[in-house]
Amino acid sequence: MIQTFPLLPGVTLRCCRDTRFRQGCLSLQFVRPQCHEEAALNALLPTVLLRGCETAPDLRAITNRLDDLYGASVGTLVRRVGDYQTTGLSCAFMEDRFAMAGDEILAPMVRFLGQLLLQPVTENGAFCPDFVAGEKKNLISAIESELNDKRAYAMGKLLRAMCKADSFGVPRLGTVEAVADIDPQTLYEHYQRILCSSPVELFYVGSAPGQTVAGLLKDMLSPIVRDYEPLPGQSPFHDGGGSHTAEPAEAAQSVLCMGFVTDITCACSQFAAMQVLNTLFGAGMTSKLFMQVRERRSLCYAIGSGYYGSKGILTVSAGIDREQEQPVRQEVLAQLEECRRGHITEAELEAAREALLSALRGVYDSPGSIESYFGTQLLNGAFRSPEQYRDEILGVTMEDAVAAARTLRLHTTYFLKGAEK
Repeated sequence: MIQTFPLLPGVTLRCCRDTRFRQGCLSLQFVRPQCHEEAALNALLPTVLLRGCETAPDLRAITNRLDDLYGASVGTLVRRVGDYQTTGLSCAFMEDRFAMAGDEILAPMVRFLGQLLLQPVTENGAFCPDFVAGEKKNLISAIESELNDKRAYAMGKLLRAMCKADSFGVPRLGTVEAVADIDPQTLYEHYQRILCSSPVELFYVGSAPGQTVAGLLKDMLSPIVRDYEPLPGQSPFHDGGGSHTAEPAEAAQSVLCMGFVTDITCACSQFAAMQVLNTLFGAGMTSKLFMQVRERRSLCYAIGSGYYGSKGILTVSAGIDREQEQPVRQEVLAQLEECRRGHITEAELEAAREALLSALRGVYDSPGSIESYFGTQLLNGAFRSPEQYRDEILGVTMEDAVAAARTLRLHTTYFLKGAEK
């Protein structure tokens, strides 16, 4: 059961009280509109905050402080959920009941989180230039590492082409060019705007009473002068028109990406049916795409599909030889047509249901997985508890899956052309 505590204007704490674990988990997310102007700033900010604060001005001091808290950890949190991007910090720490007699962990952990968040190291009214420069290099390296993964690169290009009129096409970490343009003053001004105006989502998993956690966090955040600006709700896909693009690449393998759109989003009653359809169509080793395109016909090295429920987008990605572009494209559409015609076996339907249910059973395996599930569900515009979602999946019939397949329409394709054999 999730308890909700409003702490300040636009600041909400959600608590999942669970006594099964030795470790607790606390996340703090500032919720921002996903947009080109802010993506890189939001991705860079938490890494700079984790470089030092007034009471622990460098990484060594931070490590020592966390060691004193029984080996607690603090990490960055940058997510993309539909129209929103979140930026913040997450903590993992031992539960007080496992500490030595007289020791506390939760309260000093919250205080230290507040120091990292509200007392950063500054120089001349801006973030420390050395911290910003170092973290810019790290962020650029992270972005470039994604670009070097050809399938991830091709999928990013597909989504940017599909979503040229929609914020969902904005890269989660921003672009190399946008990161390079950030300076300490610009980032600090953005940080101050975020503190006072952004919606804030806090999520706690552990054995402490919710009221206790709420009191600690309210005290931590009380120095902030809030001028809260609510964000608009999640919006459906903004269609700027499809395209079919090919780009050469210096690689042995080619990548074909296909983007489909549907009116079914996570806010719809047919959401579970689309998740089941996606799983039996292309997500997993029992899916039609894997079994027919890869295993039976040997047309690709790897293939899979993914469904972005916040926007009603389903994508297919296949690693192939260059000359197999048209055969793979045709076979993907043929397998979708099989689903539309109801050529789905009971075994395929049951395997898809079981794959989704297996993932749901894992939600409660750790504090981190609980936070990850609920931390995104609470932002996507249509909250479902794991129990509600399980019941919806179990209720999906063959007819529901077929109806979901019939809503899909091809929108955009992107082909990354590798070298000819």
